[in-house]
Amino acid sequence: MDSEDFRKWSRRAADWGADYRDTLRERPVRARTQPGDIAALIAPSAPEKPEPMEQIFADFERDIMPGMTHWQHPRFFAYFPANAAPVSVVAEYLVSAMAAQCMLWQTSPAATELETKVIDWLRQALALPEAFSGVIQDSASSATLSAVLTMRERALKWSGNRNGLAGQPRLRVYSSDQVHTSIDRAIWVSGIGEENLVRIPTGGRWRSMAPSALDAAIEADRAAGFLPVGVIGCVGGTSVGGTDDISAIGAIARKHGLYLHVDAAWAGSAMICPEFRHFWSGVEQADSIVFNPHKWLGAQFDCSVHFVRDPDSLVRTLAIKPEYLKTHGKDGIVNYSEWTVPLGRRFRALKLWFLLRAHGLEGLRAMIRNHVRWSGNLASRLAGVPGFEIVTEPMLSLFTFRHQARDESRTDEHNLALISAINDDGRIYLTQTKVDGRVAIRFQAGQFETTEADVEVAFDVITSIASSLNDHAT
Repeated sequence: MDSEDFRKWSRRAADWGADYRDTLRERPVRARTQPGDIAALIAPSAPEKPEPMEQIFADFERDIMPGMTHWQHPRFFAYFPANAAPVSVVAEYLVSAMAAQCMLWQTSPAATELETKVIDWLRQALALPEAFSGVIQDSASSATLSAVLTMRERALKWSGNRNGLAGQPRLRVYSSDQVHTSIDRAIWVSGIGEENLVRIPTGGRWRSMAPSALDAAIEADRAAGFLPVGVIGCVGGTSVGGTDDISAIGAIARKHGLYLHVDAAWAGSAMICPEFRHFWSGVEQADSIVFNPHKWLGAQFDCSVHFVRDPDSLVRTLAIKPEYLKTHGKDGIVNYSEWTVPLGRRFRALKLWFLLRAHGLEGLRAMIRNHVRWSGNLASRLAGVPGFEIVTEPMLSLFTFRHQARDESRTDEHNLALISAINDDGRIYLTQTKVDGRVAIRFQAGQFETTEADVEVAFDVITSIASSLNDHAT
């Protein structure tokens, strides 16, 4: 591809992207293909000779697009959002064109220095103390793994990386049962082991871990010869928005000298709004915090912000400095590859810089407030419809509900059929969970371009399909 072709196809891709976003409401949210449908359309091996771009692009539109679920659809109410505000996409065009490897200051000074600045912009926006600095990770999974490795090393007096875990006391980490599965994976990968992730009982409206139970578990483990290393708090858990009392568990972590990591991957974005900060009151006690601007703030995936109180501990855990990675003659610079598990790093700060400048904090706050209000209104309306039950009250813009089957013993089966019918209908996309062992349907508003009218469509779809299913069951 020469320069002119590159120019032509870059423009074609940009035009295609704008047309795609303009037509999203006309598309079913979830792909309607069956397993293997797309694979059957793809050649069994790579071509030996070049193929024309016209053919490649046409095949993309004909063969690939039908198998895509549309995460930027304004009626994507499933999982949590993975947003890509258009201005963020434009920034990613530039990042892709430059294709910089931003592992060290010297390999892209602007990428490093911009990352430092936008992290501090976000720190101020969230009203976190000046003691926090941070790094942009690819995902909350990487941030949590880094936090678990750091709490492990700190507890072992920095000997784990050198000597391994053989012969060491059994390490213990504490969390509720509402945390994301990325915590389980971090425990696996760090070598601590699933059996040493202690699940503290939860209760109350926000399904918080009981502080007294956390304290008792730590005391019991110490008495049994285990080595407690850290606590992982949850703010806005994936299932139903489970949220711990960060102030209370922070006090217990401090009492026992344990590392406190707070996972606010989804809900953290809402903390740019002062009225929602009570959900993580006490967060200033944390040793590290993670939230994902690529979820609810509008930054294109991947973009996860990992705040740390003591970066020296993180660097001491993760940094390896062979001769070829040293920057000679420059003192005091930051090399963010020493703050992360991967060595290679993309220029993720640019899309945040574009996003924050183009929308401003006021614009982003307005979006989040709308989502919270619209979701709360939907929950209230569903609660007023006979047969519907709000299972968990809204936590920000996330709530769960259930529809009663005519045969009460078949309610779980009925709700699984309901969510399948809703998603097959194509106008909206929802996901399910289990609450106290029973099926519930999740709803969350968070897509960047969702409107109040889109949430109205969700009400119509949910209620009409539920009624139809019960009619067919008689």
